[in-house]
Amino acid sequence: MRAGFSRAAIAAALLAVGYASASAQTAAGISDGTVKIGVLTDMAGLFSDLAGAGAVTAVQMAIDDFVEQEKPPFKVELVSADHQNKPDIATGIARQWYDTGNVDLITDVINSGVALAVSSVAESKNRMLIVTGSGSTRLTNEQCSPNTISYTWDTYSFANGQSRIVKSLGLDTWYFVAVDYALGKSLVAEASGAIARSGGKVVGTVYHPISTTDLSSFLLQAQSSKAKVIGFANAGADLLNSIKAAKDFNITPGQTIVPLVGTITEVNALGAAATQGMILIEPFYWDLDDLSRQWSRRFFAKFGKMPNFVQAGAYSAVTNYLKAVRAVGSDDAAAVMKQLKSAPINDMFARNGHIRADGRMVHDLYLVEVKAPYQNKEKWDYYTVKETVPGDEAFQPLSESRCRLVTR
Repeated sequence: MRAGFSRAAIAAALLAVGYASASAQTAAGISDGTVKIGVLTDMAGLFSDLAGAGAVTAVQMAIDDFVEQEKPPFKVELVSADHQNKPDIATGIARQWYDTGNVDLITDVINSGVALAVSSVAESKNRMLIVTGSGSTRLTNEQCSPNTISYTWDTYSFANGQSRIVKSLGLDTWYFVAVDYALGKSLVAEASGAIARSGGKVVGTVYHPISTTDLSSFLLQAQSSKAKVIGFANAGADLLNSIKAAKDFNITPGQTIVPLVGTITEVNALGAAATQGMILIEPFYWDLDDLSRQWSRRFFAKFGKMPNFVQAGAYSAVTNYLKAVRAVGSDDAAAVMKQLKSAPINDMFARNGHIRADGRMVHDLYLVEVKAPYQNKEKWDYYTVKETVPGDEAFQPLSESRCRLVTR
């Protein structure tokens, strides 16, 4: 063989050329050779502890892990902004990101009004949105979009999961204390239907203004109802204030408090003594298994707190998005969405996960009870998992969908 080249050397050189060609093709399908991800969140308001800086940290972890493990032939960048819980500000940021900022994916968008507004922008710009913060069922029904995925939770799944305690614990009469905007009204509507299907009864509802600090009159009405369950249909700081007020009025000995959208963030803020016995639906618990524990301890090392489901969901969503981009060799929204909807999702966040035609990511949820303080083995050891709720039982079935993308 001339020039002293062996067959093995030539084969290796051809293989290297093939890899280089494949990498070049993959990079060529990425606009500007960069995948840019925008975290649009609440950095200082009502939902900042649920998402905020913790969501940004989780997404940065997802990017760093993907780059380190996959060594993609394209760059991945992160931008973030505060939507201030105002849909007009959120849509302005989204348009700028999509039009001139070369952002391929926006995620988080905690706050239902914000999520619905940004979803419309994403479709008009043919870019992607993965909602990890908002739980509006409109995202997968009347306002479903080929560009939007609802990833972590929605009001239907949480209400449906909570209603299981009607049968299992005999808690069959409910009174709702709800926030007076889209989230509260959606939660009450979904929960009322689920409770009725389980043989329970809603005896009353009272609505309070968003961000109110004086909940005394609302809690007194709930207490006087004699309902076995007081359901809090609110979130963030409103939920914290509701639970504090319930403790002040000594409600818990006679009535069970059930936050419809409670998370480990609120439990930690109030402490196990104030929240023990509460029953919650959680899409994620850091101490569920080895996979969730390993990732959550890494998050804790960076952020100083264990993750809630919004933050863990942001990591999972971005990781699976980037894997889909790598698989199709493009950041084209339609191509990436097709790949995401074709692949199962099983990771530190989701068990038995899959994305349906309506954009709903279906996965298992968990019915948990907050432990008494003496049962806590360590900081953040707050939950006893009472039941796993299979995703297909938790989320709205496609047969009830009002989404234009669902074929009958």
